[in-house]
Amino acid sequence: MVGFFANHDLRPNRIELARQRVAQKEYIDLTSSNPTHQGLLFPPAILQEAAAPYWSNRQHTPDPRGLPMARAAIAQYYAQRTPPLMLDCDDIFITASTSEAYSLLFALLTEPGDNILAPDVSYPLFEYLAAMHHIELRSYTLDEQHGWQIDPSSLTTSVNERTRAILIISPHNPTGAIVHTPVETLSTTGLPVICDEVFAAFTYQRAHTPPLGTLHPDIPIFHLNGISKMFALPDLKLGWMGLNREAATQYSARLELLNDTLLGANALTQHMLPTVFTEGMGFVDLMVQRVQANLDRALQILTQNEHVHIHPPDGGYYLFPKITNWYDEEALVLHLLNHGVYVHPGYFYGYDQHVHIAISCLVAPEKLTEGLQRLITTL
Repeated sequence: MVGFFANHDLRPNRIELARQRVAQKEYIDLTSSNPTHQGLLFPPAILQEAAAPYWSNRQHTPDPRGLPMARAAIAQYYAQRTPPLMLDCDDIFITASTSEAYSLLFALLTEPGDNILAPDVSYPLFEYLAAMHHIELRSYTLDEQHGWQIDPSSLTTSVNERTRAILIISPHNPTGAIVHTPVETLSTTGLPVICDEVFAAFTYQRAHTPPLGTLHPDIPIFHLNGISKMFALPDLKLGWMGLNREAATQYSARLELLNDTLLGANALTQHMLPTVFTEGMGFVDLMVQRVQANLDRALQILTQNEHVHIHPPDGGYYLFPKITNWYDEEALVLHLLNHGVYVHPGYFYGYDQHVHIAISCLVAPEKLTEGLQRLITTL
C-alpha cells in the first residue's frame, strides 16, 4: 500500500534552500507566528499558581470529553463572547490541539474519497491533514475586492456529491477577514461547518469576532480554538471543539467515541485551564494591543509604496498585501531575502492570483519596523 505522502514532494523548495544558505542573523524574519520567539511569554506566576493544586491531588481520571472543570471554563468563555454563544459543558470536547481536533472531525465526517470545502487562500496544514485521511480539499472563493469575505455563490458551485463539510477560518489566516454577518447560501448547502477561531481574540478593523454559531444557529457548527494563540501557550498543548445544538444533537455520541480513542489532552493542562482563563485575560489584552499597534505601524510603512496594495484586516495578526511591480512571487521572496528580510509568498497558502506576500505582525515591534523598512526600500 502506498503511504499518504507518496504524492507529495517533501524536498525543500528554492526559498527554503536559499534561507538555509543565509545565516539567520543576516535577515529579519517577518513570518514568525511563535509568540514565545517574540517575547510574548504568558506570566509564569499564573502558570505556577494554576499547576500547584494538581500535584497534591494527582489522580488519573480521564473523561472522553475532557475534564468537567476545564469544559466549564471554556463554556464560560463562549458565554462572554460578543454576541454570547451558550454551550452546555457536554457540548465541548477537549483535545491536545486544534490540529488534533481537525483530524478527529475529518475522521468523524468523511470517508476516503470524500471532500471538504476550504478557502482558496488556505493554511498548508489542511492539505497534509486531508492527505492523512485520504480526502480532497475543494476550494471556495475569498473575494479580495470585498475584504476577502466569502463569495456565497462559490460555496454552491464547489459542492458536489462527495462534499461532507465546509471549513471556515475567522479571523482568517493570512487575510484577516472575519465572518461578521450570516453567509448567504451557507445554510442552503445543508453541510456541517468546521469554524477555526484560533485568532478570535485578535481583532483590528472589527471590534469583535462573532462565534459562527450565533450567526447560523440552524446548521451544525464545530467551533475550534485553543490556548496556543489565545494565551501564547503553544507548548502546553490544549485545544477544544465547541458544538452548537445542531452539531451536538447529530454528532456528540460518535465524537465522544473518537476522542476517547485518543485521549490526547494531558490532565495537567486541563487542570490549569480555569486559572489560565480567570487570571490570564489581562495578558491576552496586552498581547492584542501590541499586535494592533504593530498592524498600525505596518500599514503606515507599507502604504508609503505605490506598488503595495493592502486591505486593512478585520483581525488576526497577518497582512497579505498584493505587490504590483513584480510578476513572480518566488523571485520576489528570494530578492527580499537577499536584501535581509524574509516573507512568505502567497503560493505557500495555495493562492495563485497576482503576487502576494504574507507578513506576521506578531514579530517584536523593533524587528518588525526594521524589516518593513528594508522591504519597502528593496521594493
